Amino acid sequence: MSIFLTRPDLPFCKGCGHHHVVRSTVKALEEIGVRPTDVILVTDIGCHGIVDGNFATHTVHGLHGRSVALAAGIAMGLPPGKKVIVYIGDGGATLGLQHLLEAARMNVDLTVVVHNNMLYGMTGGQPSSLTPRGFRTGITPDGVSLPHHDLCRLVYDAGAAYVARVLGLGDFSETLRQALEIEGFTLVEVLELCTSYGVKWNPGLRLKALAEEAGYTPGVWTRPPRPVFRLPAGSGEPLSPRGEGLLDLPPVEVWFSSPLEERWTMILSGSAGEGIQQAAEILARAAMAAGLHVTKKGSYPVTVGVGFSTAEVILSRSPIFYHGVHEPDALVITSMDGLRNQWDRIERMTRGVLWVDASLPVPETGAEIRVRDFRGRAGARYAALYAIWTVLRETGVLPPEALLEVVRGSPLADRIPVDRLASLG
Repeated sequence: MSIFLTRPDLPFCKGCGHHHVVRSTVKALEEIGVRPTDVILVTDIGCHGIVDGNFATHTVHGLHGRSVALAAGIAMGLPPGKKVIVYIGDGGATLGLQHLLEAARMNVDLTVVVHNNMLYGMTGGQPSSLTPRGFRTGITPDGVSLPHHDLCRLVYDAGAAYVARVLGLGDFSETLRQALEIEGFTLVEVLELCTSYGVKWNPGLRLKALAEEAGYTPGVWTRPPRPVFRLPAGSGEPLSPRGEGLLDLPPVEVWFSSPLEERWTMILSGSAGEGIQQAAEILARAAMAAGLHVTKKGSYPVTVGVGFSTAEVILSRSPIFYHGVHEPDALVITSMDGLRNQWDRIERMTRGVLWVDASLPVPETGAEIRVRDFRGRAGARYAALYAIWTVLRETGVLPPEALLEVVRGSPLADRIPVDRLASLG
């Protein structure tokens, strides 16, 4: 089995062209001689995206149509020698067409592989903007009436360094190898027939005949090399202060020590606009200042300033490769919005500690319960930060003073009364 795969069995339907895409990608990566840790695979929403777990590379699962934008940000933050690959379907490619065109225009150093099976395979076989005229789908039984976009032409005209279209049959690793070896934006469109919907509604249709009839001509289009986008538009300054990639930045200076040996997880949940995300970020920075690895992610509604706000933080002595939190060691609730958001989780807890504000009811739970007057003592605006201060004092996971120093050394120093919070005990 290839070093680029975690297991050989692929999660696609029998006969699906996605099998050929994965195998050809793996072969191309083997031929160019990179390591799995040098490759970042960004997948879009769609059947192709369920292959994440099969790859031994770095993988990131993006939003529908937004994987190219996500990959562009990753590519611009990496040093040379890394390979950023996007897997996207015809639906995602047209949903995020502007991202494709801008990445090509900017000549961002990444390779996009479009799985063009000419329909939305994951949602029932609806047509996309790349579905050719006359192709039948579940909602167009008489065939699609509009012409399709020529994605290769659009991307090439936008400035792509290398564009190719292949029939998704057999081995096309050589085309992918060429795309991966070119510095700049490259795209390979792989034509396929969905065995679950495309074949079902177009019986007897053959991929080669369909491509010829639709004008989906296989080929390769290249242009002379030009500079890869590495700087912000209109600026002579590098992306980082020293012109380095993100992986070259120096480590965070360690000021404190932590007794933590095992992975420790915390969920902080309260109301939007009450500093939940800010407090969690301060905790994360304090943990880094104590020499720990940290992840922090936030969750809140699109209204941003109304409703709940929840943050998940993981601290670990060793690198963190999985950032899910199923049953936290500490669950901290500072408001009714946060309690409603976490109620089901609290009821499912069989371990850990629940810190809950004194103004709130306490659900039945298997966790240890600690009621504290966060809002009454620190006020709504600083209840979250005071709650974290309290958790650190009571658990010893980090020295609470690390929180104070992070705030004092940041632009927040004039806005957050850290000394008053510390005096609350």
